[in-house]
Formats: sequence, C-alpha cells, structure tokens
Amino acid sequence: MEKKNKRIAFVIPSLHAGGMERVMSQLLHYISGKKNIQAHLIIYGKNREVFYDIPESIIIHRPEFTFNDRYRKFNTLRTISYLRNEIKKIKPDSILSFGELWNNLVLIALMGLKYPVFISDRCKPDKTFRFFQNTLRKLLYPRATGMIAQTEKAKEIYQKRNLNKNIIVIGNPIREIKDITDSNKENIVISVGRLISTKHFDHLIDVFARINKPDWKLIIVGGDAIKQKNSITLQHQINQSGLQNKVFLEGNQKDIEGYLLRSKIFAFTSSSEGFPNVIGEAMSAGLPVVAYDCVAGP
Repeated sequence: MEKKNKRIAFVIPSLHAGGMERVMSQLLHYISGKKNIQAHLIIYGKNREVFYDIPESIIIHRPEFTFNDRYRKFNTLRTISYLRNEIKKIKPDSILSFGELWNNLVLIALMGLKYPVFISDRCKPDKTFRFFQNTLRKLLYPRATGMIAQTEKAKEIYQKRNLNKNIIVIGNPIREIKDITDSNKENIVISVGRLISTKHFDHLIDVFARINKPDWKLIIVGGDAIKQKNSITLQHQINQSGLQNKVFLEGNQKDIEGYLLRSKIFAFTSSSEGFPNVIGEAMSAGLPVVAYDCVAGP
C-alpha cells in the first residue's frame, strides 16, 4: 500500500530579507527533498514579499486582499479568518509558526481546531512587549502543542515564564561555506543585518572611524526594515565623517557568501538577538567574529 503523504503547514508573515525568513527558506529547501511530505507555506502578513528562493514543490498560499493599515482592525480580523479557513482546507498533520508577535495571531486563528501547532520565537528571549501582547503570550503560548527555542538560554527563560510545557531547542541551520586562501582576501570588515536601531550600525561606523586604518574598508550588507529609514541616517553619518570611500552600505543582497569570502573580519554590534545566522555563516567562512554580548545568540 502506498504511504500517505504527510502534510505540514509552515506559517510566517513574510519572506522578506531577514534572519527568521532565511531560516524558513532553508527549512523549506530541506523539507522539499523529503519523500512523502507535502509542504504548504502560508504567507499572511502585511507584506507578502518573497525575497528568498523557494523550491517549486512547496505549495504557497497568500491572501488575495491587501492589508490596509487605515482599516487595521478589520484587516486583522480578515487575516485571522483567512488563516483559519486555509488551514481547514489544507488539513495539515502539523503546523509550524514563526514570529514572536505573529504567533499570537496564528494561535487565535486556529483556536479550537484539532491540528497540532508548534511555535517558534526568533527574537531576544527576554524581550518584553507591550501589555496587550505580553498578556496574549501568557494566555496563548501554553495552548501550543510545543515551542521551539533557538538556544538553551532561551529555553531556560521561556520555562521560567511558563510559556509552554513542551519546549525543545533546535539551533538554526548554518550553511557550510568553504574558505578561500588569504591571498584572495581584502582588508574588509564585513557586517550583515537589517538596518534597524538594535543592530547599532551607527556604533560600528563610529568604532571603525576611531580605529582609523586607511587601508581598510567597512561594508554593511542589509536594507531598511520595520518602517525605519536608517539607510539615510547612516549614509549621513558616513558623509559627515568623510568616510564615503571607506564605508559602504550595500543594501539587501542574496550573495552573502561572496561578501564573507572577500572579507577578513566580521563585526556584529546588535544588542537584541535570538540566534543570528550571519555569525554562524561568518565562522563557517573562516572569519574571526567580534560581537556585542547579547543575552542569547552571540
């Protein structure tokens, strides 16, 4: 008798350029190579952009309506209804949801349904949210079938907060990047991340300026995110410091590997992390890493 395909629904607000989204894309590539698994990807957030490549075998679901912030409450209810109806159509054997704030929405949408839901927070594990979101997490997270933590430290914090009784640790997948000889390296300090305030790229630019090594360059790969237009502020800082020929904002790039292999040092000034893939990939590429000391992750 032919074995029945197992259906898994992967649920995430978007697949724009970011660490959480990168992990989801890698997970989907891994799952696509498995027999007897039918993988569904539901992208339901405001921006349903797909930055990362997704295997053709993955069945992608997206709402047809546009999420308009002018009618936020109405569109949130539409999103909840969409998620619930889509899951009922798929009838998955299990569901995996990514996103610390978005998990609440998913758990509300699927309340009362029989499908097992596993959730994963991808942020700084001791991060606090607004009262409403914190209250929802306390009420809803224990209802999930299980919770995935990225580090042992994160698991310890989640357990103390009684977020779920079934917590396991699964670290992010890190691609193997083959190093090249030092003769092909350049005097480059590389950093990768979204241009958001908690990444503190302004600190990194300031440190690089004070070190004052004329034969070195600083390259920052990453684009603006979460309505923060920090590329403008950072470029102004670069111009004011006279570093136009030394510090470069490269925007979002898919070929991170190429940048890592050209560089000699990886610097990471983020103060809020869950488990940054970029540090693992920098180490995989043979780079020494200098990073801020976060609660978990670095």
